[in-house]
Amino acid sequence: MIRIGLTGSIGMGKSTTAKLFAEQGVPVNDADQVVHELYAGSAVAAIENSFPGTAQNGVVNRTELSRQLALHPERFKELEAIIHPLVREGERAFLERQQSVGQDIVLLDIPLLFETGAEDRVDVIVVVSCEADLQRQRVLARPGMTAEKFDLILSRQMPDTEKRKRADFIIDTGQGIEEARRQVIQVLNSIRSGANEEAENHA
Repeated sequence: MIRIGLTGSIGMGKSTTAKLFAEQGVPVNDADQVVHELYAGSAVAAIENSFPGTAQNGVVNRTELSRQLALHPERFKELEAIIHPLVREGERAFLERQQSVGQDIVLLDIPLLFETGAEDRVDVIVVVSCEADLQRQRVLARPGMTAEKFDLILSRQMPDTEKRKRADFIIDTGQGIEEARRQVIQVLNSIRSGANEEAENHA
């Protein structure tokens, strides 16, 4: 089973691209979605313990958590120490499920793939990218987003130019959805033909 690692900086169109892979029948494990579930489930008590005042009605208030982290960015590591092991646990369960049904390709949507050293957990890395101006425009159009918040998020992410250098494939989302879909199909065809060649060489 080939594990594709999908990543890209904020506003690059990663979530949309993950949906395009899903459209092609590729099961997707979305790390962001897993975190959302953890913030309403098994991570709530540990986060409230480390960041008092962030849990409300049994759910982590992301706005309050973001406020505390903006004041003390050095505490991101503390939050990651709570969240990352739980995310990995969910990922392992997802991979086991897909392996058991004979899936040939799966996609792990990992926003901080390079930053968290997740390269060794995937076979192929796909980086989603677009022009910096378009990225900024997309992010600042999000509700509750500010230029300061955007800069804080960017400061925690590896620069896009570096991600592109480390990618096996790059999908440019700046040319519209149809072009992105064409690139996704091209990437899958390339991965599958590479896997077939390898199988023939070992036959």
